[in-house]
Amino acid sequence: MTEHLSLALARRIALAASGFGEKRPDRVTPRHLMRTLDRLSLHQIDSVNVLARAHYLPAFSRLGPYDRDVLDRMAWGRRRDRRLFEYWAHEASLLPLDLHPLLRWRMAKADRGQIGWNRLRLFATELRGEAEAILARIREEGPLAASDFEHGRSRSGWWEWGHTKQALEWLFWAGHITTATRRNSFERVYDLTERVIPAEILALPTPDEAEAHRHLIERAARGLGVATATDLRDYFRLKPEPARAAIAELEEEGTLLPAKVEGWKQSAWLHRDARRPRRIAGQALLAPFDPLIWERARTERLFGFRYRIEIYTPAEKRVHGYYVLPFLMDERLVARVDLKADRARSRLLVRQVTFEPRAPVEAGEQLESELRLMANWLGLEVALRPT
Repeated sequence: MTEHLSLALARRIALAASGFGEKRPDRVTPRHLMRTLDRLSLHQIDSVNVLARAHYLPAFSRLGPYDRDVLDRMAWGRRRDRRLFEYWAHEASLLPLDLHPLLRWRMAKADRGQIGWNRLRLFATELRGEAEAILARIREEGPLAASDFEHGRSRSGWWEWGHTKQALEWLFWAGHITTATRRNSFERVYDLTERVIPAEILALPTPDEAEAHRHLIERAARGLGVATATDLRDYFRLKPEPARAAIAELEEEGTLLPAKVEGWKQSAWLHRDARRPRRIAGQALLAPFDPLIWERARTERLFGFRYRIEIYTPAEKRVHGYYVLPFLMDERLVARVDLKADRARSRLLVRQVTFEPRAPVEAGEQLESELRLMANWLGLEVALRPT
């Protein structure tokens, strides 16, 4: 039987599933961080560092100020301290270790040259010898970055990779190596997967592809609360056909419950364990890559909020700014804030604020409070205008 949900209830379900509406802890512990990561399944990594690295922000949005060094140790610390690993999930992501077996099918496909960007697929076939020579050097010498190889440094930017960097990224995609640590300007340092991922994780059985898809769709549904098929498969960038099969099986077993959301044209599914709070209270600045809003069509369906990141838009054509964070207040997105960390002068620059129509009168005061909280967390002073 299909359950009919009001849009307001669907919004509250989605917010609760994503970790909003709970009181922020007085002191954030590693357990709080892992609970947030388990709930969301990943923190997306991005190269833009105009405010703070993207993977730090979802935990701040939900928990408030925390020690970023703790998250760093979970991701890139000693092997025995590892709780996270890097891989391609939604995009480049930090993921809890228990997801490693669920993504091995993707690694195997990359190893066979069946997925990945065209320029990287060559390393699975005709350029495989070059990749294996690089792998042998890492095996012999230990962790290495692209810049440790002759002509290895990326020429400029995220996508303009040199030949060695491309080989390293194929080895990474295929699961032969992973990120051991990060250095300098966040450059990946690679090592053999078996020297980074804890042995007990590597020893976990590898599910077949269909089973892995079921688990990934279930994780997506748990993190979203209520979602369409597109929302569910987008979470881990799954293909339509295997995602549809997984959704059908999860519906048949009762994990996903069919739902119809007021105003949505598409069919939806509700995770059977999704909470249905009567209200959501709280506030948060949301990174552009936060799971709550990264699927822009879903953001518009849930909140009536059309959101686009304008980083790649020419300055004269930007409407709301360069690095704009939506501001969540209770159950609504009520403002857009263009922020920049001026680290040289220890300032958090608030370059533009745009309130939504019918934003509550107290939105400005609440936003100012959240900006000061963020500034303190980043070791900055709030500046309403750049000077």
